[in-house]
Amino acid sequence: MPNPIFCAIDTGDLEHARDLVSAVGPHVGGIKLGLEFWNAFGRKGVETIVEASSGKSLFLDLKLHDIPNTVGGAVRALEDLPVDILTVHASGGEAMMRAARAAAPERTKVVAVTVLTSLSDEDLTALGTDGGVDAQVERLALLTRRAGLDGIVCSPQEVAARSAAWPDGLFVVPGIRPHGADMGDQKRALTPQEALDAGASVLVIGRPITKADNPGEAAEAIAAQMK
Repeated sequence: MPNPIFCAIDTGDLEHARDLVSAVGPHVGGIKLGLEFWNAFGRKGVETIVEASSGKSLFLDLKLHDIPNTVGGAVRALEDLPVDILTVHASGGEAMMRAARAAAPERTKVVAVTVLTSLSDEDLTALGTDGGVDAQVERLALLTRRAGLDGIVCSPQEVAARSAAWPDGLFVVPGIRPHGADMGDQKRALTPQEALDAGASVLVIGRPITKADNPGEAAEAIAAQMK
């Protein structure tokens, strides 16, 4: 991917979202829209952003997680939107992931979220999952590959091992924090270049760009930091 940066536009203000897309568009490879945006504006909002982004790749981050029939139906309902990347939760199981892949258009890469970047080993223990983050990401990555999906979402700290084990996988990596950026609620973060060097395919960057005084300049500076 020529420019691996996908800017996360998660806001309940459509005009602000459109302004952000216009500002960062020349400096990113794609736009990520998440639950806040989808719940506020739905497909009409997505169409607005697609038009404003002038052909940038679209990542619709809905993290679908339900029974296989429901997830399959939800994916089919999106087939008229130009979605390049779509997320489901790997913890929904192999049958659910297979249903998502079968329902998605060929153009859409379906990737599975393994362990959210806001979670730590202690958080997983509290949820009843033993072995820590690395072990859980490994288990879910293997399940995702067996289900026939295109790749996974994982933190930059797990991507090196997972990309080595799955050479043709698509590795979507949130939790990217440029040098000097506030970590916020991210517990497993690296810089953009560190994540790329580890094997990331797509870098999801939100607040370091969207909360900057000048989002366009922030996106340009991050892109310039990478080789």
